[in-house]
Amino acid sequence: GVLFATYRPTTQVQATRYAESATSTVRRPTRTVMVGTVPIGSNHRIALQTMTTSLTQDAEATADQIVRCADAGADLVRVTVQGMVQARACEHIKEKLHQRGYQTPVVADIHFTPKVALKVADFVDKVRVNPGNFADGVKTFDKITELTPEIVAASQAAIETALVPLIEKLKKLKKAMRIGVNHGSLSERILFQYGDSPEGMVASAFEFAEICRKHDYHDFIFSMKSSNPQVMVQAYRMLVARMNEVGWDYPLHLGVTEAGSGTDGRIKSGVGIGSLLQDGLGDTIRVSLTEDPWLELPPNLALRATFERAEAAPAVAPFQD
Repeated sequence: GVLFATYRPTTQVQATRYAESATSTVRRPTRTVMVGTVPIGSNHRIALQTMTTSLTQDAEATADQIVRCADAGADLVRVTVQGMVQARACEHIKEKLHQRGYQTPVVADIHFTPKVALKVADFVDKVRVNPGNFADGVKTFDKITELTPEIVAASQAAIETALVPLIEKLKKLKKAMRIGVNHGSLSERILFQYGDSPEGMVASAFEFAEICRKHDYHDFIFSMKSSNPQVMVQAYRMLVARMNEVGWDYPLHLGVTEAGSGTDGRIKSGVGIGSLLQDGLGDTIRVSLTEDPWLELPPNLALRATFERAEAAPAVAPFQD
């Protein structure tokens, strides 16, 4: 019994395995990526994440939220970094955490601003970039009427020009990156080429990863998020199927974006993250709720515990698909 994902890089359909077993939950083997002191990968327990809701430039309030999240079980915490003010604040946030005896890794969430990513890399443990808007972010379709090989090559060269300084800095500082694809913010070129689809999400992730690999940088993690759990599950399975084709072993960060609040938000995240954990996929998770960040930890903990029970359970009897 083998599970398959259909991945369509061309008109030819390729069926490729995405799960290690069809009869039991077996963790997908990955390399380990260090985020500060926290190891992310299949040789380690699934790491739990959340994200602050304070103004990042308010270093005291943000440090307070991180401490409360860490006390609730968070292994690492992400902060939004819109500009240089927030980037500089990250230095003070880390100082305040250390003064209080917390080594909790901090992740910077970057959109649109390569220069800000370069600045904040000095202060945080991981930088999240969104391939849809880091260097290729215009969404208006009137800009592209046809997609020639020359346009694709020029666009990819522009991405590399923007990304390589960050790659080199993270390599030097031995820090991590998350290639964080979002279904709702794919670039115009990817939308034109693949449509609003999981295939486009995989292509977008692979473009950034190929640049990282070209420059011998491997401390990165993938995420393939969507507010639709079905799209999110399909995108992660396609990504893993593609990685299996080419022999890559990078870890995965799982999450459903904008899941909401209350029962609805918890169910959406449970369906998306839980399905993939049962496949043996996922090395760090975040249940994204429109609530205080420390309230994300109980469902995070519950999902991890469910995965660990499934992993320890005996296999079911083999069956025919």
